[in-house]
Amino acid sequence: MSDVIYVSKETLEQMKHDLHHMKTVERPAASKAIAEAREKGDLRENAEYDAAKEAQGMLEAKIKKFESDLANARILDADAIDTSKVSILTKVTVTNIKTKKSVTYQIVSEKEADLKSGKISVGSPIGQGLLGKKKGEVAEVQAPAGVIQFKIESISA
Repeated sequence: MSDVIYVSKETLEQMKHDLHHMKTVERPAASKAIAEAREKGDLRENAEYDAAKEAQGMLEAKIKKFESDLANARILDADAIDTSKVSILTKVTVTNIKTKKSVTYQIVSEKEADLKSGKISVGSPIGQGLLGKKKGEVAEVQAPAGVIQFKIESISA
């Protein structure tokens, strides 16, 4: 699980904020819920206690995952991006050769992916198909509906 995660500075700050919130707000709330459930009697037949303990376990697992992700995070500097080929944090405009529709995507880490805002994961089929391609090249992407061909129109930072 020591995979390097490439993120922007903003995403790293958001991850740190989320982890801090889990440790300082959610963890004490989980402990309080367990204490309240414990006061309600026999722990062997106390569903509220079991649910609170399970929620605490899930929170602790989430905290450990965030800590691991933060330890493996590497900040990508937008100023140092090579725009001669498609790479992480580049914006690429592609045209679907079959439908003639153009779309612009920004290639980002899995943590930052958001299709609605045009950010696709470097690990997605389209992201993987576009990586390393240069302007004018055709990328073949294996999709559930079959192979889709995209022509690289432009690459920018």
